[in-house]
Amino acid sequence: MRNDAGINGDAQRIEQMVWILFLKVYDVKEEGWKPLDDNYTSVIPEKYRWSSWAIDNKDGKALTGEALLNFINNELFPALKNLEIDETMSMSKIIVKSAFEDNNNYMKDGILLRQVINIINELNFDDYEDRHAFGEIYETILRSLQSAGNAGEFYTPRAVTDFMTQMIVPKIGEKIADFACGTGGFLTSALKVLDAQVKSATDKEIYNNSVYGVEKKALPHLLCVTNMLLHDIDNPVIIHGNSLEHNVRDYKEDDRFDVVLMNPPYGGSEKEGIKINFPTDLRSSETADLFMSVIMYRLKKNGRAAVIIPDGFLFGTDNAKVAIKKKLFEEFNLHTIVRMPHDVFAPYTNITTNILFFERTLPTRETWFYRLDMPDGYKHFSKTKPMKLEHFAPAIKWWNKREEIAIDGFDKAKLYSIKEIIERNFNIDLCGFPHEEEEILPPHELIQQYQEKRASLNADIDRILADIERILGKNL
Repeated sequence: MRNDAGINGDAQRIEQMVWILFLKVYDVKEEGWKPLDDNYTSVIPEKYRWSSWAIDNKDGKALTGEALLNFINNELFPALKNLEIDETMSMSKIIVKSAFEDNNNYMKDGILLRQVINIINELNFDDYEDRHAFGEIYETILRSLQSAGNAGEFYTPRAVTDFMTQMIVPKIGEKIADFACGTGGFLTSALKVLDAQVKSATDKEIYNNSVYGVEKKALPHLLCVTNMLLHDIDNPVIIHGNSLEHNVRDYKEDDRFDVVLMNPPYGGSEKEGIKINFPTDLRSSETADLFMSVIMYRLKKNGRAAVIIPDGFLFGTDNAKVAIKKKLFEEFNLHTIVRMPHDVFAPYTNITTNILFFERTLPTRETWFYRLDMPDGYKHFSKTKPMKLEHFAPAIKWWNKREEIAIDGFDKAKLYSIKEIIERNFNIDLCGFPHEEEEILPPHELIQQYQEKRASLNADIDRILADIERILGKNL
């Protein structure tokens, strides 16, 4: 692909590879679905099925060069983008159209494209073990997105998704959701835990219907759908859309989930048309704040959630953030906040993040804060020294036997009562990193960080002035 003039950068190479991979995997899946349903018909017209055009029998008849490019650009893609879909179809059929509606063929050299197709065709997905072995290779492909410019936003390090999933402990029979699922990292971490619990054909059917995802952008949506097929989710409910475009007040019980695992997009700013989907007091401009509201509205009674949130959410005291946090503490049990070290999402972003663990049970009475320090021997995480699950070992050990910890006079783990949190006006920037080295952030991240801090300080000043005016009876 690097020799093809039509492709620029790793993100495009991955996108190119994955639409080809998707069609190959889907063709194998269909061969398995046919014997189970005598009336099975493919949503893909015969001419455009992988087995009809992609296989090279080395007899000189396989499409290549300009003929292959013409077929893919002018026939295959238009046909798949315009498939006729209706609400009676299963998700296994609907995903084909949604996977292609915003994707493209970037390659311009039909001979190189034939070579890529031939290599992917050699992969064997017929066997369960082979599929799962390739799942590990696929994970490496997704990991490479972290250094692929803006595409890095779609990938959460597997150590983080696995830790959060282990602490939440999903169970067979529970419905698990991610409303900004990216490439499906949280869903696959959950599926690994559920797979070990499958003991019967009934369990397998439950497993197949246990995850739900929504992804706004075309590339991660295609990556996620392919990921689900590789993990034997034959009917993947992965919606290509924007979770913020639905009015949260319209959600019914059927729209709620037992478990939510998420890393919402942050740093973005939403337009007014999106904000009207939220109650007036919860209308923040910050994307992560709006997703917190979505999660609260879509978590079932007794449900559990683990959510990654940037520091700005913790220390922010503007009106919308305070309202969102007040709702969180009053209607949910926010029992634990784990503060993660910097660089977890490097090189995509250096903004420090936190994991909020909460349940829709009782109002919060007290919240534990735990600071996960950088492991010994590490100053930064990087592509060559990524974060690993073992780096969460101190947090896992503490999780099961909680105690307050102070190091050099600074709190590393501490329990705060709801009274103390309210007195701080829901500024929950607690158990932070006292010896953090001053770090030079990219300009846009530095600006965002200062804007968040300024908004927080302004809100604090306004609140204090209002208190003083009230005390003095405005007789200044």
